Amino acid sequence: MGYSDIYAAWKSDPEGFWMEQAQAVDWAEPPKQALFDRGDHIYEWFADAKVNTCYNAVDRHVEAGHGDRTAIIYDSPITHTKHTLSYAELQTRVASLAGALRAKGIEKGDRVIIYMPMVPEALEAMLACARLGAIHSVVFGGFAANELAVRIDDAKPKAIIAASCGIEPNRVVHYKPLLDGAIDIASHKPDFCVIFQREQEVARLEDGRDVDWHAFQYGVTPAECVPVEGNHPAYILYTSGTTGAPKGVVRPTAGHIVALNWTMKNIYNVEAGDVFWAASDVGWVVGHSYICYAPLFAGCTTIVFEGKPVGTPDASTFWRVISDYGVKSFFTAPTAIRAVKREDPKGELAKSFDLSKLQALFLAGERADPDTIEWAQKLLGIPVIDHWWQTETGYSIAANPTGLELMPVKIGSPSVAMPGYDVQILGEDGHPLPAGELGAIAVKLPLPPGTLPTLWNAADRFRKSYLDAFPGYYETGDAGMIDEDGYLYIMARTDDVINVAGHRLSTGGMEEVLAAHPDVAECAVIGVTDDFKGQLPVGFLCLNSGCNRPHEEITAEVVKLVREKIGPVAAFKLAVVVDRLPKTRSGKILRGTMVNIADGKEFKMPATIDDPAILDEIREALQTIGYAKA
Repeated sequence: MGYSDIYAAWKSDPEGFWMEQAQAVDWAEPPKQALFDRGDHIYEWFADAKVNTCYNAVDRHVEAGHGDRTAIIYDSPITHTKHTLSYAELQTRVASLAGALRAKGIEKGDRVIIYMPMVPEALEAMLACARLGAIHSVVFGGFAANELAVRIDDAKPKAIIAASCGIEPNRVVHYKPLLDGAIDIASHKPDFCVIFQREQEVARLEDGRDVDWHAFQYGVTPAECVPVEGNHPAYILYTSGTTGAPKGVVRPTAGHIVALNWTMKNIYNVEAGDVFWAASDVGWVVGHSYICYAPLFAGCTTIVFEGKPVGTPDASTFWRVISDYGVKSFFTAPTAIRAVKREDPKGELAKSFDLSKLQALFLAGERADPDTIEWAQKLLGIPVIDHWWQTETGYSIAANPTGLELMPVKIGSPSVAMPGYDVQILGEDGHPLPAGELGAIAVKLPLPPGTLPTLWNAADRFRKSYLDAFPGYYETGDAGMIDEDGYLYIMARTDDVINVAGHRLSTGGMEEVLAAHPDVAECAVIGVTDDFKGQLPVGFLCLNSGCNRPHEEITAEVVKLVREKIGPVAAFKLAVVVDRLPKTRSGKILRGTMVNIADGKEFKMPATIDDPAILDEIREALQTIGYAKA
């Protein structure tokens, strides 16, 4: 059965479809019912079942005789460290850690915050919590103390698991002082902290509160897997909110396992024993879904990579890892590929590596501009597939399901809606728009298994953020259109659709034009306030390494390109060259913050920003064209 048949089967019988997918899960008590309507547009999946996440990720593979199969490959070019863990070794380590946590009082329903770098122990901590039915919340290692404190006060963890430090290409990030500072700031205090000491920095432990990762496991009884209800939260993952206060996305256990397990074969075309690599971080949803859980549910080998796409040591790192381990399916952010392309525009470094086992490159995290996709296609000679999803959903809303059939790639589109998602384009009045019209992207309720049923301790905010704008729909916050073939186009965040003299225009469409310029490695377009036209677009250009043409020539050329491709209606006349763009650690460009700088508005420093110093560079660039007045 191809995509159309599978999607039609889901649409004709959604509950029957998901009950069929649930047969691939090992249940303590299988579900008798798929969907539970709790009223007022609130839904739950498989709530009557009993299941354990860790059992499905680890133990069932060992019990099936696959304990010798490699579960985790750890590759750290920053620390020059490589090692592997088999499924049997992972089971032993996770059971031991879970037993030690249980001996310290951690039980089903308790919250545990995990504050770790990209090391296998981060996955072990996640799985140990899942083994006990404890609810973990991973916070990106190195987050500022005050931001960590906000999450401590919201989740109220009984324990925090942290490392002594993180390692960046040019520095050691001292986690322990940040953790201590966060606990001092927070109103809630954890009962204890587990510290994984790294050899690059051994932190001082607080008497009575801190325990050593290895020492506190001595002599404990390994913990068995604790079955939990299907609607029991597996984890809380905080995502940035428009108010500045983070939103705690809740991931329900049963739907999480069913849905992610389905995606591995059907979307990514990988099966047990294949090597799958998501080059992300456990602090982000990609790290949860596709470094830790989904590959292990499917019995794959997953790679934990502690490095960067460039600089560790150079732009060949991705190709070296893919070659070394025979990666079959690779998933990263468009910004990572753009970084590689900027350093090695002709792709010369890839030619030294055997990439023959790589069957597809998947991109997500922000819009994949056509120029980046075309560059990667030409370099790798394989499908380069944009797919679209959110922290809230945990996996693809729209994708090209390579395990069902490789559908024709339309560059600029993440392809088509996946089973479970009835995606529609709505006008401001909430009515569906015809094909080709730009509007708000919404998903008809109920959302499929594994997606957020609510926000942690914030049911009212959940409704306000996602349900109230379009009753009966989930509001994605993205704007776009659907073409006559059913392909979805994500043009911008709703906030990034700008109004120029009454014309609604997508900044994403303008970015596509800028990115097509041969000297432009990366770009961003924002809408700045204009007294006459309401808003005007401003482009920011990062140039390819080695480009030494006058900047004014390049900016004049991109202005001409936008006029040719989009038309005078865009009123695109302003572009500046910058060395880099402000981004989150996951690679998203902070366009909203750039708008605030341009308009002279006060703003809260984004908690996830990779390097705050970049904002000063953006302010200086804007001042050269008459914005961001001092």
